Amino acid sequence: MQNTLFDKTFRDSNGKIVVAEMPNPPLILWIVASLLTLIFTTGKINTVLDVLANGSLFTWAWLELFQGVNYFRRALGLAVLIGIIVLKIQYVQ
Repeated sequence: MQNTLFDKTFRDSNGKIVVAEMPNPPLILWIVASLLTLIFTTGKINTVLDVLANGSLFTWAWLELFQGVNYFRRALGLAVLIGIIVLKIQYVQ
């Protein structure tokens, strides 16, 4: 396999192009917790679900950033981490 920029960006170690994968546990938890915050819109349950959703999305992004199968997945992790930080900073202000 060649080591072109395209290959490093979109291919995994087996030479397959990987842009999306099956969700891993942190991403599944983020989806479930986020959907449940739409049902439980106030109170302590909403707060716990919000913390779980943000924590699991942060974990997913961190894992992608440092263990992603290619540069695209690592860049996606970085973009999500930056997005989380920016949204939280805007929410606080």
